[in-house]
Amino acid sequence: MFGYEVTEPQLRCVLPFEAAPTEVSLLRKAATAQLKRWGMDGNVEEVALLITELATNVLKHVGDGASATLILETRSERLRLEVHDKSRVVPSPRGLDCAAECGRGLHLLATLALDWGTEHTAGGKAVWCEVLLDPAHYCRRIARAVAALSGYRRVRGQAITPGGRKAAGLEEPAIELIADLLHWTTSLGCDPDDVLDLAQTYYEAQADAA
Repeated sequence: MFGYEVTEPQLRCVLPFEAAPTEVSLLRKAATAQLKRWGMDGNVEEVALLITELATNVLKHVGDGASATLILETRSERLRLEVHDKSRVVPSPRGLDCAAECGRGLHLLATLALDWGTEHTAGGKAVWCEVLLDPAHYCRRIARAVAALSGYRRVRGQAITPGGRKAAGLEEPAIELIADLLHWTTSLGCDPDDVLDLAQTYYEAQADAA
């Protein structure tokens, strides 16, 4: 018997950066802006702190100006942060000394994150951590919509850039996607006006329930 499994869409954002103090600040701003576009603004301060520690770890232990990449990815109820660099030296926690300026970042990861770890990659290593998405601020409908629009733009050979206003780059493909869906429902013999009316009624009912 054939079957299929319906899974939650994963959102993914890749942000290359250089390990430098000014770049770390820009990286943090770009990442938090992306989370807000995904409707995940409940963990912004916590995630920003974790991103700072992950990026600073590259600066301290790989070198100033080293090339690295931050990956943000949703996995079920979690947000995963990964920082990839070209060094194969895996960091390890030191004894926590309150007077020490270095070696405390991994202890902070262990304190704030649900889980964290390191792994070797083809080009070096990755240090990652995961945090629980705040259910009070994480909207699955927004996440699904962004995932659908991201996939739609990839099919069209376009990409959603991480910067800019919340609606920048999304409003036009959203309209095009809705139009394509109306074409599809029409091909099935449905009246597009009826489909829009039903969608509007459903949206209003869900908005009132929220």
